[in-house]
Amino acid sequence: MAAGTMIELTDLAGLIDTTDALEMAEGYQKVFIVNGGNMVVADFVNTKIATANIGSNPPDFGTILTGGTSGAEMIVDYITTLTGACTIYGYNTTDVAFTTETVTGTDDDGNAISFTTSGAEDAPPHGYLWTTFGGSTDFGALPDKAYLVCLFNGRIVLSGNTYSPHQWYMSRQGNPWDWAYIANDAQSPVAGGDDDPGEIGDIIRALIPFDTDRLIIGCANSIMQMRGDPMSGGVLGTLDSNVGVFSSRSWCFDGDGNLYFWGTGGIYKCTKSGGVLNRPELLTAVTLPNIIDDEGADPSTHRITMGYDRKRLGIIISVTLLSSGSNSCYWYDLRTNGLFSESYPAVCGAYSIYNYAATDPDYSGLLMGCGDGYIRIHVDSAKDDDTGATDTAINSYCTLPIKNLGQEEDSEGRLVSLTITTAGGASSGTFGDTDGLSYELHAADDAETCLEDIIDGATARESGTVSGTGRKNKIRKRVRARALGIKLYNSTASQTWAVDEILGEVKKAGKL
Repeated sequence: MAAGTMIELTDLAGLIDTTDALEMAEGYQKVFIVNGGNMVVADFVNTKIATANIGSNPPDFGTILTGGTSGAEMIVDYITTLTGACTIYGYNTTDVAFTTETVTGTDDDGNAISFTTSGAEDAPPHGYLWTTFGGSTDFGALPDKAYLVCLFNGRIVLSGNTYSPHQWYMSRQGNPWDWAYIANDAQSPVAGGDDDPGEIGDIIRALIPFDTDRLIIGCANSIMQMRGDPMSGGVLGTLDSNVGVFSSRSWCFDGDGNLYFWGTGGIYKCTKSGGVLNRPELLTAVTLPNIIDDEGADPSTHRITMGYDRKRLGIIISVTLLSSGSNSCYWYDLRTNGLFSESYPAVCGAYSIYNYAATDPDYSGLLMGCGDGYIRIHVDSAKDDDTGATDTAINSYCTLPIKNLGQEEDSEGRLVSLTITTAGGASSGTFGDTDGLSYELHAADDAETCLEDIIDGATARESGTVSGTGRKNKIRKRVRARALGIKLYNSTASQTWAVDEILGEVKKAGKL
């Protein structure tokens, strides 16, 4: 993993409690952030102007304002108050900027708007508190607390209110500043229980927009789905009553739109066929049946995040201990459907994972937000993990499937030679060459004992190293047993390794 750099949006300094859980959603060229009782907006599109007195007729959402001197025009998006000193955020549709001048317009009711700006406009980005339009109760109120947020069907959706953990809330369609739950049109704000879809009888842990017409609501012990808009005949139903979702970011989509998540019994996959969302399929039922007990993750102490790596065609599942950054991770390879265990240095423990689809491919890829404040990416050419001031060697290993050396059920075999072919091209070729690697040979009367010895780090029957590329000389190691296990590994700094082929010569050795 390699480290990157970040800049701070200083307008938001002090408005967020980084010791508390934080979630964000992108929409309308802004980022909406919920942090318990703190709710803020990072605005990347709107120009900001200010006035000491907004006048008797404040602008409405969507009002067009014009600068009397500059001729600049903006479409009003949000204002901080309806009276007195006010800050106005809106999209400047012209090539000129507002100055210290009189600004005029006409509101929705035909009332004349006029106020004087306090200075020149400020270009985006901006950060500010997230309230209703003008901070007015005429537009309802956001919940007192929220830890979950997403964008679905043009609405900002909130949940995770500790005072009402079963409840969900939706803004007006196309307007994130209107939360007045008055069902007077098809775009009205709505909350659970205010219309046909009701509250959920389980604690909500995740909001997952599956597609434009389907919102998955992951709960502690069940999964619900909202089909359609709740103010236009939308239906809230049960997808699975026995499977829950771990937390707000313990899920991701692959390149085909399939949903993966960490749930009650392990890692699950949800697919859609013929417009119908299929029930979750447990991927770890055979390969890692005890993954939940083995990890022992708890939402209060652990962060589980998942991310799709489109360059390497797989999914990273990261289980990180919040207090230290120590982690246990898995790579799910979509090409082989194989699960591979991995971990990172504690400073590289992932607290968030985001698949950034930049227009420039050099900046596109899977971003991992780490506990030390860095955002890291995977770099194929890097041979060590970037842990800040120094790099950390990568300890990589592979255990081959256990082989039965005996030709019959109760017989043994004798390994008399082993030939390893390492990867790499000619000395003057363009292909990358492997570094050296070590090997261990473990033997036992049965496959389970052999594998347990490898996992527990028991002393190998035979061991050694190979270096260089290509077919190596035969290794004359004589091992007699019924079951043979081969472990290959390298933990040396600035080295990587790969193997093309391993051949062994085995002879009969008699009864077990």
